[in-house]
Amino acid sequence: MSKLQIISDKNKKSFKIKNLLLKKIKSNNFKKENLIIVIGGDGFMLQTLKKNKDSKKYFYGINSGNYGFLMNKFSSKDILKNLSKSNLVSISPLEMIVKNKNNQIKRSIAINEVSVLRQSRQAASLSIKQGSNQIIKKLVSDGVLISTPAGSTAYNLSVHGPILSLHSKKLSISPISAFRPRRWKGKIVNDKLKIIIKNLNPSKRPISAVADNLEVRNAKSITVKTNNKIKFNLLYDKNRSLQKKIKIEQIRKETS
Repeated sequence: MSKLQIISDKNKKSFKIKNLLLKKIKSNNFKKENLIIVIGGDGFMLQTLKKNKDSKKYFYGINSGNYGFLMNKFSSKDILKNLSKSNLVSISPLEMIVKNKNNQIKRSIAINEVSVLRQSRQAASLSIKQGSNQIIKKLVSDGVLISTPAGSTAYNLSVHGPILSLHSKKLSISPISAFRPRRWKGKIVNDKLKIIIKNLNPSKRPISAVADNLEVRNAKSITVKTNNKIKFNLLYDKNRSLQKKIKIEQIRKETS
């Protein structure tokens, strides 16, 4: 079993929390094996998870960024108690496979979402299938976004996509500024089959594909599927579980 690790982002607030935490751990002789404590914001957590995707470790996030949806709130007084009594949530990422205009294949994983975006002033022209089911024959838009339940309150919510319950086994396909068909609101699909997005006009309407924050330009086709072989084990404070945070956002959306 490996020892507890602490990884922090490179800013003053993160370093301050890290130093406080190290003192607490040392003075209380606190031990928890196979645990990585991540201090930063959501972006830093996503980056850390991807770097450690083949490890079977547990991740406890402490927020030192802005919103920190994937993170826990730091409490100097209760931190060791919170770490001891935290609850586990396991999530699987999306796998994005992109074929570019030179027929090169690029792969990446996305914990929140895969976004397909127009690359020029021209709107994107896309077809979307899931398995043998044609979801939309031709979508003219600024792009399209495929979101996991964990990411459904992030960029997906900003483009008016639905908020998905954490264990729903669903993915959300949401258009970004749809031009034709103008009233297409997207679709919620099961996460078992591959989603295939094709660029219907690569020479005139170039697109890029982005897995969380990794971009592949001049994409011809994009395949997106849930990779159940990868499991990220996230730990949350008892009263602030990821499910609870998603529920709060659902209520917020319904009443706003």
